[in-house]
Amino acid sequence: MARPHNKKDLQEAASTNYEKLSQFIKNMTEEELNTPFDFSQDEKKKEAHWKRDKNVRDVIIHLHEWHKLMLEWIKNMEEGTAKRPFLAEGYSWKTYGDMNRMFWKNSQNVSLNEAMKSFEESHNAVMESIENISEDILFERAPFDWVGTSSIGSYYVSVTSSHYEWALKKLKAHRKNVNGK
Repeated sequence: MARPHNKKDLQEAASTNYEKLSQFIKNMTEEELNTPFDFSQDEKKKEAHWKRDKNVRDVIIHLHEWHKLMLEWIKNMEEGTAKRPFLAEGYSWKTYGDMNRMFWKNSQNVSLNEAMKSFEESHNAVMESIENISEDILFERAPFDWVGTSSIGSYYVSVTSSHYEWALKKLKAHRKNVNGK
């Protein structure tokens, strides 16, 4: 699917990839849901996230936490306090890996069912915020100095459709490992 460049395409991509991910998880076996991730034998999987996330819950909480970042950022924009950085306080784009590890650490007592419920709720809130944002500013390059050289829409793409594709890829790799294929 091509990267969205307008509101309709963003909504469609986010909804489609959310449904694909949700359906994939619903179709996972108990063994696939409960077996810890192990990507250690795959030399191609060197990025930190392949070691960070240990199970399906970790992936889903990661998505939920990024939804929360987006929702807070948009809330700040609406309140006129959008100078606040997108990332959690104390983190930068150079240290966002540390922020992801903090999200992981803080979610270790959350069940998969709780994670799925939170993910669904935050996805719906993000979709509502997309609906409520003006088409005129969504993909306009740098309409606000706090966005930098990007667009608000590109942040939405990153926390929805692109992130859902990332999660689905990871879960498919996990399924392949569990099933020995």
